[in-house]
Amino acid sequence: MYGETVTSYIPGPMPPEPPVDLTEVLDLLDVANQAVGRLDGISNQIPDKILFLYCYVRREALMSSQIEGTQSSLVDLLLVESNEEPEDAPAAHAEEVSQYIRAIHYGLARMESDLPLSLRLIKEMHGVLLASGRGSHLQPGEFRTSQNWIGGDRPGNAIYVPPPPDQLMDCLDAFERFLHFQRRDLPVLVQTAMIHAQFESIHPFLDGNGRIGRLLVTLFLCMRGVLKDPLLYPSHYLKQNRTRYYELLQKIRHEGAWEEWIRFFLHAVIQAAEHAIYSVKRLLAIRERDRAKVAKLGRAAPNALKLYDLVCHHPVLSIPFAARKLELSHQTCSKLFLHLVALGILHGNDRQRGRIFRYSEFVAILAEGTEPLKAVL
Repeated sequence: MYGETVTSYIPGPMPPEPPVDLTEVLDLLDVANQAVGRLDGISNQIPDKILFLYCYVRREALMSSQIEGTQSSLVDLLLVESNEEPEDAPAAHAEEVSQYIRAIHYGLARMESDLPLSLRLIKEMHGVLLASGRGSHLQPGEFRTSQNWIGGDRPGNAIYVPPPPDQLMDCLDAFERFLHFQRRDLPVLVQTAMIHAQFESIHPFLDGNGRIGRLLVTLFLCMRGVLKDPLLYPSHYLKQNRTRYYELLQKIRHEGAWEEWIRFFLHAVIQAAEHAIYSVKRLLAIRERDRAKVAKLGRAAPNALKLYDLVCHHPVLSIPFAARKLELSHQTCSKLFLHLVALGILHGNDRQRGRIFRYSEFVAILAEGTEPLKAVL
């Protein structure tokens, strides 16, 4: 196509040969396993798992999409989900994040219905991810049939050129076998690190590879029984260290530097687990405190509690949106909003199209680290 010779990378079969030397990461691996264990344990203490999964899926979807260049903020996403216009980025950016959320839920639901993590499921999730918006014309739900590349404007000046289409399925078949590979000398978290890196090197889609590859981390840990609930998402750490993230993936390809990558990945797991534990505890405390306040409202308490529960799932919303969701009159809902404002739970702000209320303390915890990137490599 470009009249030039290009060298592409064909990843070898997994696990790597010679075997990866884990001697220097054993202590870090132990810390990571303990952190993930604590996170899995705290999930048993969550009274409303749907709420907390809702919160964390949105954090992950947002940060994973931001690594790929999406400029949406958490508030933008929450506004769009409440049928409002976003504040900072175009609505298409928030919709892109929403597609990622749908892909996560789709993958989890399919695994619960006994479809194993497989090439079939990966393709199905990709179809959901790119069902609309940017990338929807790039073979959603299908492995690529043409050459792709990373960086540059053509393969000849690219930073990285993945396997050519005629060798793609051989790479993917070996990758799928490794998804179900189990051996005592290969710890699950180490295998997870390898799976993510290998998927990124294969780069089987024309778009959305990074997001699907990061989603595989949580799905794989759930499949292997390390997590009962999908609460571990490493994209915050990867976003904070995105330059190093890309450098280490390249070092695997050029130098076989698996040990360095695994160390980096374990740090991402530890940070993700510890942040999730800390955030869940704070959110639980806020929810328990504020729900107790609402319960003391007397005759208004039953409907006010319904509104409060809705606010936890939609912490940025309007009165018309809440009235529709709760099937209450606008007038009744307005009075309930006033109660929650008086209790210091909700804070309102005027917008051109109407007044928006925000559960500020709840949003602040969820939004930590989710500021859009201004420049993406």
